Amino acid sequence: MSDIVLKTDFPDLVLANRGKVRDIYDLGDALLMVSSDRLSAFDVIMSQGIPCKGRILTGMTEFWLEHLSDIVPNHLLSTDINDFPESCQKYADILSGRSMLVKKAEPLPVECIVRGYISGSGWKDYQATGAICGIELPPGLSESQAFAEPLFTPSTKAEAGTHDENVSMEQISRVIGRETAERLRELTINIYTRARSIAEQRGIIIADTKLEFGLLDNEIILIDEVLTPDSSRFWPREDYEPGRSQMSFDKQFVRNYLLTLDWNKTPPPPDLPDEIIRKTKERYIDAYTQLTGKIFTE
Repeated sequence: MSDIVLKTDFPDLVLANRGKVRDIYDLGDALLMVSSDRLSAFDVIMSQGIPCKGRILTGMTEFWLEHLSDIVPNHLLSTDINDFPESCQKYADILSGRSMLVKKAEPLPVECIVRGYISGSGWKDYQATGAICGIELPPGLSESQAFAEPLFTPSTKAEAGTHDENVSMEQISRVIGRETAERLRELTINIYTRARSIAEQRGIIIADTKLEFGLLDNEIILIDEVLTPDSSRFWPREDYEPGRSQMSFDKQFVRNYLLTLDWNKTPPPPDLPDEIIRKTKERYIDAYTQLTGKIFTE
């Protein structure tokens, strides 16, 4: 079960999109989302994958959708291969544990980012401007410090090979309408607040996360992956200390390694040492186990 799946190719199914991590197939009245073991860093897909990563992302997304369904409906139909259409059954060995059968929705063209702590690009932005994404903040904040209230800092959904662009609520409102934009902000903050509380009880701080929403029958629903180490910044609570960067459960470990190299952050990517791959896999598994309370079987 620990074989690395870098790419899926199912001749009998219609490939709708191949993203940085997920391969999406159009099944007619539903979509099949398959989480590969690909890893991207600085918007470049690494040549090697992280063993078990796709299965961990799928398991964590399923966990969170169960805990958030009273806040907003979501797109999940099933993660049980036995519920999938007959056309998928011959690929059961690959699909099992790393795929979701989901409802078709019209994705809204905005990345809903919420920040509970000042870190990463937000910290750099604050150091340079005293603000994050144009939101003025009090002077004297320390790196990794918690905000008094979570910040909603949306961005555009960039085309493949390009970077997302931070935008204001006014800009988002012009694209999707004021009422929808305000509803997305409310949902994003409510989801983050709930998830942060659940995670803290299990020893993990969720510093920030990125959510995506879509429209189904004119109703907003939660789509894509949810609160995984790929879309969020997870810190061990026991190691947390404001005033410095934090140990992380996510792929920051890989980014930190890449920053030590003479690499210009464009393809082709450098090879990752076995030790970096192993330690990254361990971080993903630790996050899954700690959050869900389940033992991950490789």
